[in-house]
Amino acid sequence: MAIEFGLLIVGAYLLGSAPAAYLAAKWFRGIDIRQYGTGQVGAGNLWRMTSWRLALPVIIFDLVKGAVMVWAAQLVGMSIVQQVTVGLAAIIGHNWPVFLRFNGGRGVLTTLGVVLILPWLNNVVPPWPIIVWGAIVTISYIITHHTPLGVVTGIAALPLVSWGIGEPLPLTLGYLAMFLVLVIRRLVTQPPVRVTSISKKQILLNRLLFDRDIRDREAWRHLVSEQRKKPGEG
Repeated sequence: MAIEFGLLIVGAYLLGSAPAAYLAAKWFRGIDIRQYGTGQVGAGNLWRMTSWRLALPVIIFDLVKGAVMVWAAQLVGMSIVQQVTVGLAAIIGHNWPVFLRFNGGRGVLTTLGVVLILPWLNNVVPPWPIIVWGAIVTISYIITHHTPLGVVTGIAALPLVSWGIGEPLPLTLGYLAMFLVLVIRRLVTQPPVRVTSISKKQILLNRLLFDRDIRDREAWRHLVSEQRKKPGEG
C-alpha cells in the first residue's frame, strides 16, 4: 500500500501540474497567457483575455483533476488522511507546476474539486463547510464584484466550520492545510511590477486579501500592462 500511496501522490502532483490555461491559450490563440492580463496561469485570466468558450473546458479540467485523484485513492482503499494528502499533492502541483518552472496558478478550482469530493466519498453529510464557503464567495461577489477576498475568506472558514460541527479531524486538518497552501501561494507570488508607494506589510496584506499588490484591480492591470511595454523587460 505504501508504494501505491507514493505513486498516487506523484501522479496527483503531475496531473495537478498540467497547465491547462497555458496550453489552451498557446494552442488555440498562439499566446503566452503569462504575458496578458494579470499574468496568472489560471482559468480566470484565460476567461478575461480570450473567451468563456476557451476557458470553460479549463475550468472543468482544473476542477476535476484534484477530485479524480482523491477518488482514485478512495477506490484502492486508502484512508481519509491519505485521500487528503493526495488532494493536497494535486493542489500543490497546480500552484507550483514542474512544467512551468514551478510558477502556476492559485489552485482555487483544484481545491474546490478536492473539497467537494472528500465529504461525499467519506459520508460526511451535509457538507456544511462547502456550503458556507459557497455562501461567503457569493455574498462577497455581490457586495464587491470581485472574488479574491471571498475565496480566501471562504477557504479560511472551511477548517473552522469543520471543527465546529465535529467532522473527522483529518478532514479538518486537510482544510487547514489547503488554506495555508493558498496563503503561501498568494504571499510568495512574483509580482510583475514593483510597487514602492506602499509598505511591504501593506503589499503582503493586499496579496493575501486581494491577490495583487494594490487593492484597485484596474489600476493593478494598468501597472502590469505598462511594465510589459518597457523595453528589455518581460
